[in-house]
This record gives sequence, structure tokens and C-alpha cells, in this order.
Amino acid sequence: MGMLPVTLIFVLSASLIVALIYLPILGGVSGRLSRFFENSSDWLRSVLPWFIRLLLVPTIVFLLFYSILQVINPNLLLSIEPNKLGPMASLPGVVMFIASAFMASIVLGSVEIRKRQKNVQAGYRRTPFGYFIKFIAGNPVMPLIAIGGVIAFTSFIFTTFGKNNYGVEFFVEGEPEQAIVYVKARGNLSLTEKDILVRQAELIVNAHPGVESVFSFAGAGGLNQNTAGASAPKDTIGQIQLETIPWENRRGNSDLDGNKIIAELSNALSALPGIEIEILELERGPASPKPVHLRLKGENWNDLLNTTAQMRNVFDQTEGLIQVEDTRPLPGIDWQIDVDVEKAGRYGADVATVGAMIQLVTRGILLDTMRVDSSDEEIEIRVRLPEEDRFLSTLDNLKVRTADGLVPLSNFISRKPVAKLAEINRIDQKRYFDIKAGIEPNLKRTVTSDEGIKSEVFINANERIAFLTNYLQENPLPPGISWEWTGDQADQAESQAFLSSAFAAALVLMFIILLSQFNSFYNSFVVLIAVVLSTVGVLIGMLVMQQPFSIIMTGTGIVALAGIVVNNNIVLIDTYQELSRYLPKVEAIIRTAEQRIRPVLLTTITTMAGLAPMMFGLSLDFVNGGYSVDSPTALWWKQLATAVVFGLGTATMLTLVFTPALLAARVWVVTYILWIARLLVRIGASRRGRVAEDWALNRMARKTKPAEIIWDYEEPPLLKKDEPAGLIGPAE
Repeated sequence: MGMLPVTLIFVLSASLIVALIYLPILGGVSGRLSRFFENSSDWLRSVLPWFIRLLLVPTIVFLLFYSILQVINPNLLLSIEPNKLGPMASLPGVVMFIASAFMASIVLGSVEIRKRQKNVQAGYRRTPFGYFIKFIAGNPVMPLIAIGGVIAFTSFIFTTFGKNNYGVEFFVEGEPEQAIVYVKARGNLSLTEKDILVRQAELIVNAHPGVESVFSFAGAGGLNQNTAGASAPKDTIGQIQLETIPWENRRGNSDLDGNKIIAELSNALSALPGIEIEILELERGPASPKPVHLRLKGENWNDLLNTTAQMRNVFDQTEGLIQVEDTRPLPGIDWQIDVDVEKAGRYGADVATVGAMIQLVTRGILLDTMRVDSSDEEIEIRVRLPEEDRFLSTLDNLKVRTADGLVPLSNFISRKPVAKLAEINRIDQKRYFDIKAGIEPNLKRTVTSDEGIKSEVFINANERIAFLTNYLQENPLPPGISWEWTGDQADQAESQAFLSSAFAAALVLMFIILLSQFNSFYNSFVVLIAVVLSTVGVLIGMLVMQQPFSIIMTGTGIVALAGIVVNNNIVLIDTYQELSRYLPKVEAIIRTAEQRIRPVLLTTITTMAGLAPMMFGLSLDFVNGGYSVDSPTALWWKQLATAVVFGLGTATMLTLVFTPALLAARVWVVTYILWIARLLVRIGASRRGRVAEDWALNRMARKTKPAEIIWDYEEPPLLKKDEPAGLIGPAE
């Protein structure tokens, strides 16, 4: 995911260069070319009658289509060998296509039906959308109603999503194409016995028609790795790694669906006696262990063992949990050899000599190390008894050399079986055990609210973790034993924290940039409101498309939306600030919405249309032809595309109403203060009401420009001799 923002930054930078440099130059060239086409169409119109020009249309369309086929298949019209010429083999088809496109522009322009231009009407004509914005912003009541309606709609969506969502997942779950089959058994099994059991499971896996290749091994050798991000179960005696038939070769065949193949193999392998089978699908996204992963920590070994066993039983009885395992040491037997030092001393034997004799039976005595050309590490040289003598019973017959002669070891050593302690693991200087479990898919359970309303919720990892957390809080563990959720839950919390901090940092950075450009806290805040509205659209998309909320993909979509949806508000606020310099505030709001609705809608619609195929899981093969739906790769991007499409669409629709309403509310703030003042006067707070009313009137008076009176003064006409004095004619 680290390359996604880098890619977006470079793409947006390149688009800025294209918009500022390339497009103006291309526009000038295309303008000259357009005038050439228009003059050619007028010439063709003056030379040929209309019906002949109309007959040329299907001919030129066929030529255009034929040229496209020539580009795809260079050997269609000309005898060209594409293997020899390479990309140059398509050059004749490209030339034909360009020529056909030019001729099509001329012919289609000549048959165009031109209407007589109407007389231009003077004055400004308001559009229907302008009347709608005037209805919202033209009075002091509607802005409050519009703002309240959008806030109520936002709250309703958040509440509805909380009750009817399809769960939360860490990464997108797709159809598996690879899997690991763990063959588990307990007991003192030899390598041959392990191989026989693994071979039985391998035959079943290899016989399935949906499996293409199989690799298996028994014991601790082979490719002993777990590509799903977790360690193998401790009682694993072998692994079978399988690959299904490629999705392209089995699409449309429901019998070869990856999930169905895994389910059928699980049912078939569970019938094998003496072993347990666990199938782990290969994660296509971030490697992660089983989603429900509880870690118990403590110092008291017995309390930790008992608590782990108790919680293992709780996991086994919890609905929806499958493939439960824990990391307690496997039951086994170790032989403890005790040396009676006092008795050995009486026989003249020392402990070092006795230990060397015991090592001859077990690992051997280390003599030296050596280096060979085929290895980078030193190879140990050990001395051991022959293989037929490497048994504990041999100790009864061995004799150790002393000063008094050969003395049987059995005189001063004894052996007894003890419980095997395979390993001790620590974290933060505390011993710990892990309990892990997977989630059975497509399960629901009925929940009854405090009001008695029943509803169904999906059983997923987060829901089960919340259920078990509630159990742990109601049933405290013994003193000294602590617990924590780790694994998938820890990764999810870490990713969620990172995306939240990245989202907050993006908002702060955008606010600083907007504040420096708009020089207004209020306008910068209005621009960022679109980010909240886009989140509403994301939740609507999750509900409509019936998708769970993915921490990685949906979260990335929300962060990406923060930088996309603000563009609409930036365009609106910038235009409003420009128009408000010479127009009344309300009129500036209305004209801003009228002028910018077209670019805002075009930007939104084109973006949504570009991501629509990805949202529906549609993949187009432009090289070989054809298409596919919900391929394993396409499933990765469905939630990201859904978040962007629904978030951008919903934010745009709400922004075109919410932003003018917020701007209008600021214009009518004086009216609101007067209303509040009069209300205070009526309810008895006359002094505060008068103060608020005076403040509102003073603010209104400061914004009112003084009237400018222009006197048109002229010299009075001179009196004539025959007119009486004191009489003046009517004023001009």
C-alpha cells in the first residue's frame, strides 16, 4: 500500500502539467483542425445534395470499422507477417483508421441538421437548479432546515450501518487458489509411520479434480514453512501443499470453486482414522495467522497450564470457532538419568567420565569440528556406539574404567520416565501460551436488544473476540495470569491506528493549505465538511453492495477520498469568494451553484464511471478479448472502488446542498441574532436581549453603505422683461 499514495501523487502532478501546458497547446492545434473540418463540411454541403451525403455515412462508418479490424489483424487486407514486422505490422491499419476518422468528421458534419438561431434574450436567466438554491439560500429559515436535514441524514446512516453492517475484516477475503493441509497426530511415531499417514491424505488430495499440483513431506524436513503468517500446529507430522486449477480455466464451473474444493477436501480427509486434518488457505493479502488469537501470560507454570486448558475448552464450546489449537507442550515421555555421586566416588568414578559414557548411547561425544567445501558452517565430529546399541538398556551393560578396574554403570546410575517438557517460551520476561482459532464462514446469530427487538448479526472475528472478551471480564483469570488479543487483532488495531493518524494528518495539512488560500477559517471548515459527507457515502456503499468493512482496503479508500471530494468544495468556495466582491452575498451563492454544478457533476460522474467496472468486479481482457467477473485479483479492489464511488457520489450530492446552506447561514447570522434577542426579551431576559439586538443592529449598520446623494445643479434661467419678478419656471 505504500506505493498507492506515491502513484497518486505522480499521477496528479502529471495531470497538472497536462492541464496547464499540454492541453492549451493541443486546444490551439485542434481548433485549427476543427475549422478545417468545418470548412470541408461546408464545401461538401455546397457540392453534393443532402441524400448523397447521407448515403456516404454508412460507407464511411464501415470503412472506420474495417480499419479497426485491420489494426487488430494486420493480415486481414494486406499480406503482412506480424511475427517478422512486430508492432510495425499495425501501421497500415493505424493510417487507415486516422484517415477514416478524418473523413467521418467531414461527412457527419455535412449531414448535420442546423437549426436557426433564436434571438438572444438580454438579461440573466436563472436555471432550475438556481431556483432550487435560491429557495434554500434566499431566506433565513431554509438554510437551517437544509443543514439540519443533512445532519439528520448523516446520523441515520451511521445508526443504520451500526445495526445492519456486514462485519469488519482486516483484509479482503477471496477465493483460495493455494492451501496447506496439516496432518496432525500424537504418539511416538517413527518417520516411516508418519510417511504412511501423510501418504494416505496425499492420495485423497491428489485425486480431487480441482487440484492441479501437490507437494507433501513427512516429519520436520521439506518446505517446512507456513505462507499464511503463522507457525504450524505443534502436533503436525507432515504437510501437503496444493494448488488448485487456475481460475481462468475453471471460471463458470461452480463445482471447481476454490472454497468448495477446500470444503470437499476437509470432509474427505476427516474420515481418515488416527489423524486430524487442518487446512489453511493461502492468504493473498498481508500474511496473518488465525484471526482469533488469545495470549495468556504468567509466572506460575501450573496456573498457566490450567488456565490455558480452561480457555481451550471455552474456545472449543464457542459457536463459530473452528480449527482451535494451543501452544501447550505436547504430552510425551523423557528419561531422567540420576547419578549417585557419593556411590560413584566410592567406586573411583567421576561425573565427567559417567557423562561421557551416557553420551555414547545418546548424542555422542564431540571430538572436533571441520569445514568442508559444500557447507558454510562447521560440521561436528562425534563418536557414538553402533546403531544397534543405541538404546537406554545398553546403560545396564556398559562399564566405566576406574582406578580399581571396570565398574558397571548400573552400580551408581538410575533412570526413570518423567513428563516431557518440550519448550518454555517467554515474552516480556513472562511465560506465555497462545490459543488460536479460525472462523466458520457465513454464520449468523440472533441478538435481542434491551428493548426486546431481535436482529441477526454476522459471526466474524471481531464479533467473536468481543464475545470472548466479555467472558473474560465476567470470569476473571487466576491472580498472576494476564491476557491480551494478538495476531490478526493486533495487526488490525495497528493498521487502524495508522490509517486514523494518516487521515488526521491529511485533514490538518489540507486545512493549512486552504486557510492560506481562502484566508477564512469558516470557508476552510466548509471545504473539509465534504470529507465527513464522503464517509456517509462509504457506509451506504457497504450496505448496498453487501460488503464487510475492510480495515485495509475500505480504510485506504476513505483516506483517498479525503483528497478527492474536497475539490468540489474548493471550486464552489473559490467561485463564491470571487463573485461576492461585486454581487450581494445571497446572489453570489446562487450564481456559484449555477456556474459550477456542471464541472462538479462531470468530474464526479467520470470518476464514478471509471471505477464502476472495478466496483462490480469486471475485468476486461483487451489483448485476447473477453471479460471476467469476480476474478481473485478483481476481488481485491471491489471494496476500495465501492468506497470511492459511493463516497464521491454521496458527498457531491450533499455538498451541492450543504455548502450553499452553510454559506447562506453565515449571511443570515445577523437575522438569527435578532431572532434570539427578541426571544430573550419575550421570555424575560430583557437586558441580554437588548444587548444582543443592539449588537445585531450595529453589525447591520456597519455593513450598510451610506447613501450617496448626487445633486444635479444647473443655473436658473434669466428672467424676461415681461415676466413678473420672483417667478421661476419648472425645475429641470
